[in-house]
Amino acid sequence: MVFEVNFDTLAATDVTLHFLRDGEKVGSIYNDHGTQKTMARLTVPGDNDFIGVEVPKSFVAAVLDTAAETDRLADTTDADGYRLRVL
Repeated sequence: MVFEVNFDTLAATDVTLHFLRDGEKVGSIYNDHGTQKTMARLTVPGDNDFIGVEVPKSFVAAVLDTAAETDRLADTTDADGYRLRVL
């Protein structure tokens, strides 16, 4: 399966990355059961619909790296904190 998320900003909190497009959340990456299981949650049409898939931490690191290289991080300090806690 292939999933695609178009975003213009990646915002980090302690243990969650939020994909934003035009200021609206279109997906997120979060940790289930602490940092043992990293999940991507993609918003799909519908009131409360989403698709959740487990993703490897190497993928999450690559997303963060690419967002930083393309100037799409909302706050680099928050992203650095996320890296320390989760990756």
